[in-house]
Amino acid sequence: MEQKIIFLDIDGTLTEPGHNEPPESAIKAIHQARKWGHYVFLCTGRNYDMLSPLLKYDFDGIIASSGGYIECQKEVIYDCPMTEEQKKTAMNILKENGIFRTVECMDGSYTDEEFKDFLRSHETEGSNSELLRWREQIEKDLHILPMKEYRGQPVYKIVIMSPSQEQLKQPKKILASDFEFCIQERNKQGFINGELVNRQFDKGKAVVRVCRHLNISIYNSIAIGDSMNDKEMLETAGLSICMQNGSEELKKFTDDICPSVKEDGIYYAFKKYHLIQDT
Repeated sequence: MEQKIIFLDIDGTLTEPGHNEPPESAIKAIHQARKWGHYVFLCTGRNYDMLSPLLKYDFDGIIASSGGYIECQKEVIYDCPMTEEQKKTAMNILKENGIFRTVECMDGSYTDEEFKDFLRSHETEGSNSELLRWREQIEKDLHILPMKEYRGQPVYKIVIMSPSQEQLKQPKKILASDFEFCIQERNKQGFINGELVNRQFDKGKAVVRVCRHLNISIYNSIAIGDSMNDKEMLETAGLSICMQNGSEELKKFTDDICPSVKEDGIYYAFKKYHLIQDT
C-alpha cells in the first residue's frame, strides 16, 4: 500500500471539544497507522500551547494556528505570525465594533474579559448562563488567560465572538485584504463565532506545504475534520472525511462521513480505508 499522510483536526474530531484526551481507540489507530509506515499529523486551529498536551502521543508533525505554524518531524518548516501593523489594526477595529477577541500566541491565548462580563450582566436572558459556564470551562481546560496578561507576543490568529452580523461589516471591509474571516455557525445564544486568519496560510495551504516537504503526492493525503475551519484542509486533501458530529454544511464538501468522536470515529475511518489492520 502507498504511504499516506493523515491530517487530523483536534476539537470535535480527535477529542471532544475543549478536551485533551483522545479515546483509546483513536490512540490505538494512530499508533498502528504509524507502525504501518503512514504519517499522522495534527492539523488544528489551536495554537502550540493549546495542543501541547497531545504531543505525548508521538505524531509525525503538527500544523498549529490554522496553518500559521508547522513542524515536520521536529523541524519547523513554516512560521508566520501577524506583523505588528496587522495585529494593531485588527485588534483596534474589532474592539471599536464591540467584537470580543481572543489572541493566540505560541505560549498561550489571551481573551477579553468583557465577554464574560457581558454574559454575566445578561445571565437571565435565554441560554447566556449556559454559554458562560461553557466559556469558563474552555478557558480553564485550554489555558486561556485574561487579556490583561498579554505582553505583546507575536499573534498567529484572533478568535472572535460577535453579537451580530452588523458589527462584523466594518472589520470585514477594512481587514479583507490581509485576513480571511472564517465564520462558524451562529450559536443558540445568537453570537457569531469565528476566526481571523492571515490570507498567507490556511489548513489547506498547510497540507500542501507538508506534502511537498515530504515529497508525497496530495493524492495520498487524508484529512479528517468536523467544523467549517477545516473546509480548506478537506477540500485540498486526496480523501476528505467529516465526523458524524460535525457541521452539516461541511458534510456537503466531503467524500465520506465517519462515526462521531464518541463512537470511535477515527478508528473506524482508519480501518475502513485500510490504514490499519485488526490485531
